Amino acid sequence: MSDTPRILAFSGSARKESLNKRLVQIAANGARTAGAEVTYLDFRDLPLPLYDEDLEKERGIPENVFKLKELMKSHQGFLISSPEYNSSVTPLLKNAIDWASRPTDGEPPLSLTAFTDKVAGLMSASPGGLGGLRGLIHLRSILGNIRVLVLPDQVAVTKAYEAFNPDGTLKDPQQQKLVEEIGVKVATVAAKLNG
Repeated sequence: MSDTPRILAFSGSARKESLNKRLVQIAANGARTAGAEVTYLDFRDLPLPLYDEDLEKERGIPENVFKLKELMKSHQGFLISSPEYNSSVTPLLKNAIDWASRPTDGEPPLSLTAFTDKVAGLMSASPGGLGGLRGLIHLRSILGNIRVLVLPDQVAVTKAYEAFNPDGTLKDPQQQKLVEEIGVKVATVAAKLNG
């Protein structure tokens, strides 16, 4: 394995102009400055059906699930920016996690190969006053239960429609630095754990 940590960055939002997509790019830049190789994943490019065990039995695992799992397995860390839907994670993100947790290619049940021993940094952007914080609590719990080491640092950007500059950076330099530092920390911890 290369000494360069590989980080997969993605958002739990499907919207083209998603503020969470902008936010995770800031963290990705932080990871790059720490020496990581970062792959950005837009779930629009990897559509998945709603998880349904009957569908899995009848048609098998969809091809995009194999692609998603290979992407996840080939990276040591995740940067995830997720909006909050009704005080929880988005259906898009939960569905991707559920599909990626399914065993493929003869893997034993509950092997969780796409998640085990990965490092994750979390962030969110929301127009509300809590910045998506309630959703991050659920996301942290989900990931922790499927063997992901979730770093304690997180950023929740409030009033997100007013928070970004036209170039995608955050107007608040301190907040910009905190998001970049999440990327740095994920890259640093992933490098140490996989070195």
